[in-house]
Amino acid sequence: MNDVALPFESFGVSHKGCVREHNEDSYLVEPRTGLWVVADGMGGHEAGEVASASIVDHLATIGIASSAPDLRARFEDRLSRANADIRRISEARGITIGSTVAALLAMDGRFACLWAGDSRIYLIRNALISQISKDHTEVQELLDRGMISAAEALTWPRRNVITHAVGVSDEFVIDFQQGELMPGDIFVLSTDGLTAHVTDAEIEAAVVSATPQAACENLLETVLARGGTDNVTIVLVKIGNGRNGRSLHPDLSRAEGRGR
Repeated sequence: MNDVALPFESFGVSHKGCVREHNEDSYLVEPRTGLWVVADGMGGHEAGEVASASIVDHLATIGIASSAPDLRARFEDRLSRANADIRRISEARGITIGSTVAALLAMDGRFACLWAGDSRIYLIRNALISQISKDHTEVQELLDRGMISAAEALTWPRRNVITHAVGVSDEFVIDFQQGELMPGDIFVLSTDGLTAHVTDAEIEAAVVSATPQAACENLLETVLARGGTDNVTIVLVKIGNGRNGRSLHPDLSRAEGRGR
């Protein structure tokens, strides 16, 4: 583990978009615990909202972990509790509800990205953007099998059908990628309301030279200007420069929060 604490700055925004009547997205920005989350609920008004809020509410109780493995364990425990909570609500209402989740965990110079569904996590490093997460969707499975092309995927009729989510079954699938944090890294977590209207190259251009707040607000404005056909949530985390032998702590004013 890297014993140099890297400073960071983060921000989050969420909007119902231009078409939907309600916002079923939720997000969490918890820099003190090293946790950032977006969640996109499904199941309709007062159902999808409940599912995504349950994930955020449970993850907000993680507290300060003693180590990176402890943080990961706490995350998985809280997500399991949220899954059980959503299942109970589903059974009580006689409907199926659930939520995607995309999370960034950061501690001791390391990061872990964890996700279920089609909410995404991007990493911009050395001015190059890469998608860390891989969509849990029918269209992604078809792409992986070589059954359709990338161009066909853009207009595939079932392109928004997801294959994994929290709350839809007693057991849930969550994928992860982990690595070492580098000074200058930028993580972008978003629901599919962003990527439906903004390309990866446009995301990169918007975030590389702007503050997290300005970048989030600019990306949201772009989505709304282009029709905002879905709820949209964006969380951005910038990693600063570390100083050998010293632990730096970010200015947390305006950095923390949760929202919908």
